[in-house]
Amino acid sequence: MTERIEATGPDPVAPVPPAAIVVMGVAGAGKSTLAAALADRIDGVFIEADDLHSPEAKAQMAAGIPLTDDDRWPWLARVAARARDEHTEGRPIVVSCSALKRRYREFLIRASETDLAFVHVHGTEAELTERITKRTGHFMPASMLASQLEALEPLAAEERGFVVPHHLPVTEAVEIALRNVAAAGVGSSLAKRDRS
Repeated sequence: MTERIEATGPDPVAPVPPAAIVVMGVAGAGKSTLAAALADRIDGVFIEADDLHSPEAKAQMAAGIPLTDDDRWPWLARVAARARDEHTEGRPIVVSCSALKRRYREFLIRASETDLAFVHVHGTEAELTERITKRTGHFMPASMLASQLEALEPLAAEERGFVVPHHLPVTEAVEIALRNVAAAGVGSSLAKRDRS
């Protein structure tokens, strides 16, 4: 016989976690600029994945040698751990990370234990080439762009994410990103801190 349980009140509503966003794309697309602006806009923590590369990996890329999957997994684990630690403290997070392949993105979600949304900053190869050749002070040379474009797997329809053209003004890109992330139901922080 099935036991009947009487309702004693409204079902509790689970708290909505803070926003968790990864701004992804190839080198020189403007990931860090947009991610930092997004973090500032939602009063979140900005995480620069480039800072979590090992010295050896940075030297390898500076020499124009692309990283392999074996090179990337320990780095991605560090990125995921940092994202998890910040997010579990109740802070909204915005990560700048290439996240070129779907399996990298899936790993970041699993390892961070966080329901990440991805914002892909992208443009044509000609546009990206022009942009990266003007960049200074970064360990990755412009010659690495071709290998990154070759490795890039665009977001699939079933992934939680969307594309923002790299040529937009930062303030406009931030507002587009916020609207799309909010529409995907990614976190309470956007509703609380959105100034629009």
